Amino acid sequence: MRLQDAESHYRFLRMSRETFDALVAKVAPALKRRSYQSVYRPEISPGERLALTLRYLATGNSQVSVSFSFRVGRATVCHIIRETCAALWQVLQPEYVKGPSSEEDWKGIAREFSKLWNFPNCVGAIDGKHISIQAPASSGSSYYNYKGGHSVVLMAVCDAHYRFIFVDIGNSGRHSDGGVLSNSEFGRALDAGKLGLPSPTTLPGTAIEVPFAFVGDEAFPLQRNMLRPYPGRNLADPEAVFNYRLSRSRRVIENSFGILAARWRLFRRPIIASPDHVVLFTQAAIALHNYLRTTESTVYCPRGFSDAEDGAGNVTEGAWRSEVDGDNGLSRIGSVGSNMYSRSAATCRDTIRDYFMSSEGEVTWQYHHIHRTEY
Repeated sequence: MRLQDAESHYRFLRMSRETFDALVAKVAPALKRRSYQSVYRPEISPGERLALTLRYLATGNSQVSVSFSFRVGRATVCHIIRETCAALWQVLQPEYVKGPSSEEDWKGIAREFSKLWNFPNCVGAIDGKHISIQAPASSGSSYYNYKGGHSVVLMAVCDAHYRFIFVDIGNSGRHSDGGVLSNSEFGRALDAGKLGLPSPTTLPGTAIEVPFAFVGDEAFPLQRNMLRPYPGRNLADPEAVFNYRLSRSRRVIENSFGILAARWRLFRRPIIASPDHVVLFTQAAIALHNYLRTTESTVYCPRGFSDAEDGAGNVTEGAWRSEVDGDNGLSRIGSVGSNMYSRSAATCRDTIRDYFMSSEGEVTWQYHHIHRTEY
């Protein structure tokens, strides 16, 4: 495949030969700490260890199946996957999964959301998923979630280009309420005002200042720096327009999770591993996702693979949806916050609602979508 069949090589390892070789060069130093050489067998090279791990993440097959495919002992496969996933996170995370470190970084994310999704002062889309796992030994109900299975929780924030900028992995599945957000490092930093978000700035074309904020669905609490939809049905036009505009931006995180599960099929069924190992596997897959979104985006996520919009806001669903339809490896979390909110949080949401109804902030097709008429 390396020499004669580039397409099969990509399908086998989820990356081109050139990208694979570049990745081997990056992780090889971290993989040379342990040698599997003995008098009875040759050394397993860093490239072979990486290929074995990528194949495991790409297929989601059992480690026993991988051991037969690569003709490596089952225990050796377990060690290789665990150590290679740790090496991938160690090497790739500082460069490809790093959160914004300055106000200008946050403003850059906000500019992309405004440019691509017409939502000003948005610094990320947030969502959470249950990663389905086999019931851990002697864990009782610690990882048992309200959906009737066992899981660990993945909380993530992404930018406008489907790249994860914050991830929090490992909360046990039983935390399906406000504890998920408040117990995460991101949630604590948000509450304490330690994310380094820029000061409030004016909405485009106006003198009205509003804070920078993340967008989430109805599972998340309404805060000054966290926006969620207006509740209820049969809403008036201003609230319906706000919900429509927010849903367009929030769709980014939905696509990020969908692309992740479609490319790394480990997440399309319950993972047979301890929770600690599941965290390692998830970290590696997210690091690889961001690495490939950055280095060979058009191959990893070609045109039509993610959701797309035309000039009238009509959505064409991405191909990833047909690939992961019916899978139960990643499922939605429940409410992660109460419905209580401050007056200042409500004022921020109302201000943006009114802006979307003004000539400076509206998009021409928004009324047709909330009334479901032709445009």
